Amino acid sequence: MNRRKFLSYVGCGCCGLMLNSCSTAPITERRQLKIIPESKLNAQAAVIFEKIKAKEKLSDDSSTLNKIKDIGKKMENSISEYFYQAKLDDPTINFDWEYILIDNKKVRNAWCMPGGKIAVYTGILDVTKNTNGLAAVMGHEIAHAVAKHSVERASRGAILNTGTQLLDIFSGGKLSQVNRATGMNTVGLLSQLGIMNPFNRKQESEADYLGMIFSSLSGFDIRETPKIWERMQKFNKGKAPPEFMSTHPSAENRIKNINGWMNNIIIDYPPINIS
Repeated sequence: MNRRKFLSYVGCGCCGLMLNSCSTAPITERRQLKIIPESKLNAQAAVIFEKIKAKEKLSDDSSTLNKIKDIGKKMENSISEYFYQAKLDDPTINFDWEYILIDNKKVRNAWCMPGGKIAVYTGILDVTKNTNGLAAVMGHEIAHAVAKHSVERASRGAILNTGTQLLDIFSGGKLSQVNRATGMNTVGLLSQLGIMNPFNRKQESEADYLGMIFSSLSGFDIRETPKIWERMQKFNKGKAPPEFMSTHPSAENRIKNINGWMNNIIIDYPPINIS
């Protein structure tokens, strides 16, 4: 699928109030409004990430953590190489990548803060099942950061002056459910940076699309991606969807879109050779 066709799925919604601050998302070229400095969000995210590491119970499963880091490193390199070969600015140039595995079976979740700070909860491993499944989830979360969705949300919030926290953004609102599941005040920490409100559905669809591209470029089998959402549906039969799906497009529409993008992504974004 080419960029124009992708945009027909998710639309193009750059606010017209401050045209000089409009830019475009990488690869999809969806127009974005960004007036909040990315460097500010990255710095604040790094501080909060350290607090989360101190507060949460980190898993001692070094094998799984090493797998997460390996997947992440492959994506780091492939994303940078793709933009280098395309002669485009690397949107991850200022990232300080870091990965943690949080020991909590109740939470089927993962998130990526601005600047490449990534957390995976042990609860989602029953859904990902294998390396390609884990790469699919991580690719989606990394895509939010690469596409600067947090910067976009912060900028919209600033312009609309909603009165909520300016940094109402980072993990797409998933950690509000984490707080309820764990009883810990992780959300209290993250609310300083606004990880409370969900990414909108355009951003979620864009993250699905970009995440598949990043996974494919990194050599993972993206045919596993729709299976993730099929398994998630089975895990939650008769129940409300978990935090990882709650603000996303419906599972049926998501699977339909993913399958629709699949072949073209495999053809257009094969595993990249690192120079």
